[in-house]
Amino acid sequence: MKIRKGSHSVFSVRLHFAFVTHYRRKVLTESMLIRLREMINQVATKMDCVLIEFNGEADHVHILLDFHPKNSISAVVGSLKSSTARMLKKEFPTQTNKYYRGKTSFWSNSYYVASCGGAPIEILKEYIQNQQKS
Repeated sequence: MKIRKGSHSVFSVRLHFAFVTHYRRKVLTESMLIRLREMINQVATKMDCVLIEFNGEADHVHILLDFHPKNSISAVVGSLKSSTARMLKKEFPTQTNKYYRGKTSFWSNSYYVASCGGAPIEILKEYIQNQQKS
């Protein structure tokens, strides 16, 4: 597990995100998913995050990020969703205009996020419980 360093911190924060298309429309094609991976990598890099893994299906995507704690989760989600929606509509108008004309959102307003990686929670709880008491 890679540990990163900031100016005043040492961290390893892995987050799993899932984004769903608005109305769960099956709009994402293979070429859109390939381009989406590139876009997400660019946005993540700008926010000092690292894209670890990406994949998706016609109506949703999964993203695994090495997250930088200087960001808020909601800021990263907002940047990822807004920039990718704008670019997908611009670069793939034939596919996106079928469902998302004008100001209709590409992504659903909701998202899934979970922390992952590192030691299992039970091991961490045991470690903390077994600390020497002063």
